[in-house]
Amino acid sequence: MNLYGYFRSSASFRVRVALNLKGLPYDSTAVHLRKDGGQQHAPAFRALNPAALVPVLDDDGHVMTQSLAIIEYLEETHPQPPLLPQDAVQRAYVRSVALAIACDIHPLNNLRVLRYLVKTLGVSEEQKNAWYRHWVEQGLAALEARIVADNRAGQYALADSVTLADVMIVPQIFNAQRMDCSLESVPTLMRIFEHCMRLPAFIDAHPSKQPDAD
Repeated sequence: MNLYGYFRSSASFRVRVALNLKGLPYDSTAVHLRKDGGQQHAPAFRALNPAALVPVLDDDGHVMTQSLAIIEYLEETHPQPPLLPQDAVQRAYVRSVALAIACDIHPLNNLRVLRYLVKTLGVSEEQKNAWYRHWVEQGLAALEARIVADNRAGQYALADSVTLADVMIVPQIFNAQRMDCSLESVPTLMRIFEHCMRLPAFIDAHPSKQPDAD
């Protein structure tokens, strides 16, 4: 397997964690989102993903995009250890946490949105960062409330087993910390983050550990 990604991309971070948790060896191809006008726009990469987004996973010629789709593919083809619980209600809960990040929080704050705010709409760096913090802090606060209300969390989002929910939470918290978001209102998420970051699968997937980190 070959993973095309960017060290700081939270979506790439998610897939690295999932590959590590399942003990799957893979090669990495760096796609730097800021160099050369954005290497994701190069024709060779657009041939893999016309949306010009990372990550992309090539598994023996089968090319997949979208981090959640990639992770569910890994879950289906390499079911151990499981990232989704067997119980249907618990599985829906785990997916809802994952989707809250993938669909509600992350899309408002990825690189192409932030670039559009600055380069097309002309907002200042300070205004761009305020936009980022507003939506991330609001989204994480809502997710915190949901997890607390469900009363399913233990060391991780679902009791004491790592699931897809944790795979999604950790990269989003990492980026929130990098952007100096206020995280005082999300103690449950921070506890989950801290427990996950003691595990080799998460440590080794951290952006600072990647060959293309700069």
